[in-house]
Amino acid sequence: MALKIVYPICCGIDVHKTFVVACIASTNNGVTTYKRHRFSTYTKGLKELSQWLCENNCKDVCMESTGKYWIPVFNVLEDSCNTTLAHPKYVKAIRGKKTDKKDAKWIADLFKHDLIAGSFMPPLAIRQLRDLMRYRFKLTNFMSSEKNRLQNCLTVSNIQLGNVVSNTFGKSSMNIINRLLENPMDTSFDIEPLIHGSMKDKVPELELAIDGFITPEQAEKLKVIKQHYENLESRKDDLEKIILSLSVPYSEEINLILTVPSFKNIFSAIAVVSEIGVNMDVFPTAKHLCSWAGLTPTNNESAGKKKSVRVSRAGCYIKPLLVQCATAVVKSEKHPEIRNRYLRLKKRRGHKKAIIAIARMLLTAIYHILKKKEPYNAELYRNSNVLPANREITVEQAILLAKSQGYRIKVTT
Repeated sequence: MALKIVYPICCGIDVHKTFVVACIASTNNGVTTYKRHRFSTYTKGLKELSQWLCENNCKDVCMESTGKYWIPVFNVLEDSCNTTLAHPKYVKAIRGKKTDKKDAKWIADLFKHDLIAGSFMPPLAIRQLRDLMRYRFKLTNFMSSEKNRLQNCLTVSNIQLGNVVSNTFGKSSMNIINRLLENPMDTSFDIEPLIHGSMKDKVPELELAIDGFITPEQAEKLKVIKQHYENLESRKDDLEKIILSLSVPYSEEINLILTVPSFKNIFSAIAVVSEIGVNMDVFPTAKHLCSWAGLTPTNNESAGKKKSVRVSRAGCYIKPLLVQCATAVVKSEKHPEIRNRYLRLKKRRGHKKAIIAIARMLLTAIYHILKKKEPYNAELYRNSNVLPANREITVEQAILLAKSQGYRIKVTT
């Protein structure tokens, strides 16, 4: 049985750094003809590509997401065509038969039969917010790296402030470090004027902690690290102001997400909106969203044997955020509906799998919150864990209860 032609006229685009190869596949009465053309990736060339597609009455386009090179192409074609962005693993050509022209034709052949799963692409405004939030994530990582370097310099110089104060980068600690950098050879200065009043009883211990030896080289390195850290902190503050201004149109959705347990920071809510958007109609169910975020087990089964059930590597930005929130909420007694589920899962599956399950639980809650425009309701989870008072339960409830206790259900006829 022949495959159904879903797109009679479509185009496959093979994207490269300096050029793109486009192949239009036109099917009429079961016969497919092809037109190929190569375009430059300059804006002029991409506009010529858009014009060429319009002249050939082609509105459906598919291309693979190659690095960052696909973004200018997508931006130019977004308004004039229905553009499908595909993961490279779904459009990989047969080995030994791979050229730029054949790649474009292969993409077109797969796409005309609707055999390519398109990637989720939020609107342009959400994509801009996503780009800024991911850059903020990178700046946070850079700042953490500089903190570690500064702490290593102090350790090498036997300055053990971290053993006395709770935060080496607090005001009192930074005042002491600044005083040390003024004259690295003098460690016998008066500490009391530099620290907060609540730390007065730690003065003798602080004097012992700063009694080290800072070489001139380490002192210069400390100054560079400290200046770089402060500069990163300032740039991050500037970026956050831009992010807050761009997130104003989504204030309703952000406030709804803030009702979810452990989402107390507004930037955590903005990060979720920037990754999944605000329109949940693009995901048929919450399970599709969780799969897209890499929070579901992979399918790897052969000959009736399940091999790996590890979660996929998808969601490299949203998944760490959800895992952090899940790790925080399971430690709190304020949300027993989440903590109790975590403890039950931990007994059977271990800590890591239980945390992933809680992260999926939070994302599922966010999905329904954004879809129904209702705040988080803990009673829904609490009621689902309560058995009927009359001691009578349905078959479905019995199966769920048995699964929650770790039993495997076997259906017999």
